[in-house]
Amino acid sequence: MSSTFKISVTKMDFGVSEELSGKVYDTIIIGGGPAGLSAAIYAARYGMSTIIITEEIGGQVGKSGWVENYLGYTRIMGPDLVTKFEEHVKYYNVPIIIDSVENVERDGDLFKVYTLNGDEYTGRTIIIAVGEKKRKLNVPGEDAFNGRGVSYCAPCDAPLFKGKVVAVVGGGDSAASAALLLTEYASKVYLIHRRNQLRAQKYYQDLLLKNPKIEIIWNAVVKELQGDKLLRKAVLQRVDTKEVLELPLDGLFVEIGAEPPIELFKRMGLELSQDGYIKVNHLMETSIQGIYAAGDCIDLTPRDFRQIVVAAGQGALAAYSAYNYIIRRYGFNRR
Repeated sequence: MSSTFKISVTKMDFGVSEELSGKVYDTIIIGGGPAGLSAAIYAARYGMSTIIITEEIGGQVGKSGWVENYLGYTRIMGPDLVTKFEEHVKYYNVPIIIDSVENVERDGDLFKVYTLNGDEYTGRTIIIAVGEKKRKLNVPGEDAFNGRGVSYCAPCDAPLFKGKVVAVVGGGDSAASAALLLTEYASKVYLIHRRNQLRAQKYYQDLLLKNPKIEIIWNAVVKELQGDKLLRKAVLQRVDTKEVLELPLDGLFVEIGAEPPIELFKRMGLELSQDGYIKVNHLMETSIQGIYAAGDCIDLTPRDFRQIVVAAGQGALAAYSAYNYIIRRYGFNRR
């Protein structure tokens, strides 16, 4: 069997990256969130030569607040959980390339992976675990104040708003978690939601309603963001009455869901659901033989139940299926 390499590199390490790109891997994992990292651990334990290519390690978990429902941790911050995941993967000496995959093409019995950095990697199988990217509000002022009051990562930026007034846009678990985390720093936290009830699980809802720092603004959407060098206020509109109001703010955190990289999937020729998620069967097999998918980018898990533990389990199953494919097709003595 091929051996793994005892290094972890980034896209800036051009020489090392070139060395790694000259190998044929049993599996190339695209994505470094819970699904991808879990797949890497299982693939390595199966003795498969494995590499991870990802834009960032941890995915959305690294941008999460307190995680209180992952087995083995009663309460841990998302970035800290990612550190644990990464340490586990590095224990198995799986290389992690920080880069963006532009396309995957079949080359005979193999697959070629092309990256934004200009590198090319060859694999016998592919595991797609790219997750989703956070949606934007797409309102005037959002891009102008990005990093100057507008944020998409509460754990990253919450400490910057100590004693300030902030708002979170959204109504799901991620929005609720962000709002609760922000109360540890901000003096006031608004939760802006377009409906009259939240989608977040009851546990979160109870905590929100009990927290004196949090005020929920129901039936409202953000229409515009205004300020000078920094964000100063959000212009809201009531969904029911169409009333327009201004909300003075120092910070706005956007938590309105996410979507997969549909264009990449289309270039690869994968069969997708109507809303752009990869169709898989119970073994994480896609419509292309030798390509597997797991995590938040697949059309299997309910959209409102994107859980770390589910993604990790799917990643393990994808590695299991890739391993069985390798054995059936190449046997144990592949080179």
